[in-house]
Amino acid sequence: MMNDRRTFLGLAGAGAVGLLLFGRSGSSAAPAGHFAVNCTPAEWRRMLGAQRYAVLREAATEPPFSSPLLKEHRKGVFVCAGCAQPLYNSATKFESGTGWPSFWKVLPGAVVTRADRSLMMERTEVLCARCGGHLGHVFDDGPKPTGLRYCMNGLALNFSPV
Repeated sequence: MMNDRRTFLGLAGAGAVGLLLFGRSGSSAAPAGHFAVNCTPAEWRRMLGAQRYAVLREAATEPPFSSPLLKEHRKGVFVCAGCAQPLYNSATKFESGTGWPSFWKVLPGAVVTRADRSLMMERTEVLCARCGGHLGHVFDDGPKPTGLRYCMNGLALNFSPV
C-alpha cells in the first residue's frame, strides 16, 4: 500500500510540474464569441494553414530569426494574418535583436492584452482585437517614447506597403 501511495504522489507531482512547465492558462489563443471575427477551428485551419494556425489560434511561437518580416523596412502597415486588422505602422518598427518583428507602438484599438502565466512566469500576451489571434507579447524594455516592445510572431502578421 505504501509503495502504491508513493508512486501515486510521485506521478501526481510530476504531472503538476509538467503542467507548470508546458501548460497554458487556456487551450486556445482566444475564447470563442468575444471577438467580431469568429470561425470554427476547422475554418481557421483551412484559412491559415498549419503554421499560422499554430501561432494565431494555439499561441505557438515561431523560431527566432525565421520571419521574412524581420527585415521588412518599407513604409506601410503590418496587419493581422487572421483577419487583416491594421496593427502597427511601419514607422514604429525597430530592430530589437530578439529575432522577432518588434514595434514600440500599436495602432489605437488594434489589440487587446491578457496575462499569460505559461513558462513559470507572467507575461502580457497580445491578441488581435478583431479576431483574438495570438500575436506575441509586449514587454517594458522598448525604446522611447513608449518604452514598450511589442514582440510579434511574423507568422501572425502580413505587410501592406503604401
